Amino acid sequence: MKTVTLSTGQQVPMIGQGTWMMGERPDRREDELAALRAGVDLGMTLIDTAEMYGNGAAESLIGEALGDRRDELFLVSKAFPHNASRQRLAASCEASLKRLGTDRLDLYLLHWRGEVPLAETVEGMEALQRAGKIRHWGVSNLDTDDMEELVEAGGMACVTDQILYNLTRRGPEQELLPWLFEQGMTAMAYSPVEQGRLLGHPVLAKIAGEIGASPAQVALAWTMRSGRVIAIPKAGTVEHVRENRAAADLVLPSDVLDALDAAFPRPARPIPLEML
Repeated sequence: MKTVTLSTGQQVPMIGQGTWMMGERPDRREDELAALRAGVDLGMTLIDTAEMYGNGAAESLIGEALGDRRDELFLVSKAFPHNASRQRLAASCEASLKRLGTDRLDLYLLHWRGEVPLAETVEGMEALQRAGKIRHWGVSNLDTDDMEELVEAGGMACVTDQILYNLTRRGPEQELLPWLFEQGMTAMAYSPVEQGRLLGHPVLAKIAGEIGASPAQVALAWTMRSGRVIAIPKAGTVEHVRENRAAADLVLPSDVLDALDAAFPRPARPIPLEML
């Protein structure tokens, strides 16, 4: 498995497993449990979740699927913005730990920016680190100006910004991604296939067919092409997990990258960071 190195020196898989909208339907539960386990077997040991996902249902699903394999995992969860204060962050983290069946998170993120001052969130994250509840911390859905403010507020230890990034959402390439990389921070790409909407694009399908890959694999490989972006696609079946895993080994040649650039051009000027 290819890896990305965090600013702390920690190496994590370049492709992980997202869990947005998992754990919410009993008829899919067995497939989802099997998918999570198969992904870990294949080296996709970074598992991304959030207290928001199904109001904790995704965290509980992960705990059920992988509780006995905790030491193999790099567990990521996120706190609601209204829980990112000094008073509430510790309790929010504890609730996530309980649902996950663990005593620590490998990475804890502010899910998006709310009304709590960033300096207060930084203090809360650092307190959780000192207590051994989290190993690293970061943010999600923060644009360049927010990130600059975070650093000014004492957040130099932030290791990542999890953002919406894929072939149709290339805005971060203008300012945010270069800024993150200059600071030594990684990016995590959520919805790297645009929740499946990319898969029907005719140009993407044509390119994928020409190189013997699936459209999803091409889209994922493109997202990870810099070696500094972690992709976290969701997969609810073992077959889908295997397809995603193969994308980590797919190297797109320059002519394919040029064709993708032509079909999915990045914005000509900076635009605000998009969210789903």
